[in-house]
Amino acid sequence: MATVDTAPAEPHAPPGPRTPSRSTGLPAQPRSAAPAEQSYAGTLEEQAAQPQQTLIGSVQRAMRLLETVARHEYGAPAKQLARETGLALPTAYHLLRTLVHEGYLYRERGLFFLGEAAERLGSSGAAQKRRTTIVETLAQWRDLIGAPVYYAMYRDGEIEVMSVSDTPANPAVEEWADFRETGHAHAIGQCLLSQMDDGARRDHLDRYPVRSVTPYTVRDNHSFLRRLERMRRMQPVTERQEYALGTVCAAVPITVGATAVTIALSLPAHQDDRLMPAALQLQHEVERCAGTLALAISI
Repeated sequence: MATVDTAPAEPHAPPGPRTPSRSTGLPAQPRSAAPAEQSYAGTLEEQAAQPQQTLIGSVQRAMRLLETVARHEYGAPAKQLARETGLALPTAYHLLRTLVHEGYLYRERGLFFLGEAAERLGSSGAAQKRRTTIVETLAQWRDLIGAPVYYAMYRDGEIEVMSVSDTPANPAVEEWADFRETGHAHAIGQCLLSQMDDGARRDHLDRYPVRSVTPYTVRDNHSFLRRLERMRRMQPVTERQEYALGTVCAAVPITVGATAVTIALSLPAHQDDRLMPAALQLQHEVERCAGTLALAISI
């Protein structure tokens, strides 16, 4: 279970000694602001006094046109768009042609519609909103349960950990062995594979056969497949020190369409007695937010 390492900021080097300048034989003069400093300060003061001067009118007008076109599901002609935005018709025509050229609008039978570039902006915004929902939800569960929480899915034949929420007091498990290759050893991989059919499981193991990661790891493909068969569908999956010594984990299965998804948690091994209660609490929270979570998961 990977975390993102953040390198500490490099300390600023202390200023070096000043190099003395050659004497000019003139008395010292009081230091005044350099011309560049005076100019920059003056610019800031002017901007503060007249903030509207920093705005670009053509950009504002183009954005108003885009917003107005977006309100017309069945398109609108240039004259109507000019009237609704309060723009002169020649200005509206010029901006509309530019927006069409850049792909933000397209014209059909004299009507203007949102183009592919504008739709990409909208879809990017929606995807960002879904990611934000996931991150915020994981953080809530992390704080509620008092354990790191992980969100992962099986996509394009690979185990992918999409997001991790932890704290300095409760750090996530370090990914010391490639997560994709060791799905048989950790709760996330076991939970995802348990949601798949036998053919998909065998295909995964053909590419990533079982191998010992710790003394507690399952020993061979056959034993692992038998374990998956015995798992109760849609029940939490637990593993104890199979991936990382000193760590126990649990994963809750979620199925979104045909995609296997899981929300998992980890605890230090000395808190093993908390593992199943924490897993059941996590499962309850997942079920309580199932609708929102399913909509938020980006596939």
